[in-house]
Amino acid sequence: MSVDALSYSAPSVKPSVVPRLVRAWLTTAVSDGIFSSVLVTVFYGSTFARLWQGVASVPLGAKALEGGAQSVFIGLLIHFCVALIWTTVFLVIWMSSAAVQRTVSSWGGVVAVASVYGPCIWMFMSLVVVQTLTHKPPTINYRWWIQFFGHIPFVAFPIVATIGRWRIGPALR
Repeated sequence: MSVDALSYSAPSVKPSVVPRLVRAWLTTAVSDGIFSSVLVTVFYGSTFARLWQGVASVPLGAKALEGGAQSVFIGLLIHFCVALIWTTVFLVIWMSSAAVQRTVSSWGGVVAVASVYGPCIWMFMSLVVVQTLTHKPPTINYRWWIQFFGHIPFVAFPIVATIGRWRIGPALR
C-alpha cells in the first residue's frame, strides 16, 4: 500500500459557503429577534429583558429569570447559537440536495420550502428541545400557534432565501 493511499485530505469548502452561512445566520437571528421582541413587548405586555431571560431560563433554570443583564446576554447568546444551528442544518441540506437547490432557485420555491422548514423548526424546538431541558410539556395555545406560523417569515424565510438565492456580487436574482 502506498503512502498516497493512506493519506487523507479534508473536503474543501467552497469559499462562498462561509459568507452565505454568516449572512443567513445573522439575518435570521436579527429577524427572529425583532419578531420575538415586538411580539412580547407590544402584544403580550412583557419586556425585552424578560423575553431573553426566559430564553436563558430554558437551559439554566428559573434563577435566570432574576439574573438581570447577565441573563439577558446569555439569552441573546443562546438565541444566536440556535439560529446558527438551524441555518447550518439548512445549508447542509441545500448543499447535499440538487432537488432542494432547484426548488429554492425560484421565489415560489423559497416560500414553499420556508413554509415547511419554519414549522418544523418550531415543533422540534418546542416539542423536543425545550421540553427535554425543562421537563415540562409545551402549552399549545394561541401563542404557540403564532410562533408556529411566525417561524415561516421570520426564521425559515431568511434562512432559505439567503442560502438558496444569495449570490456574491451585485447581481442578486
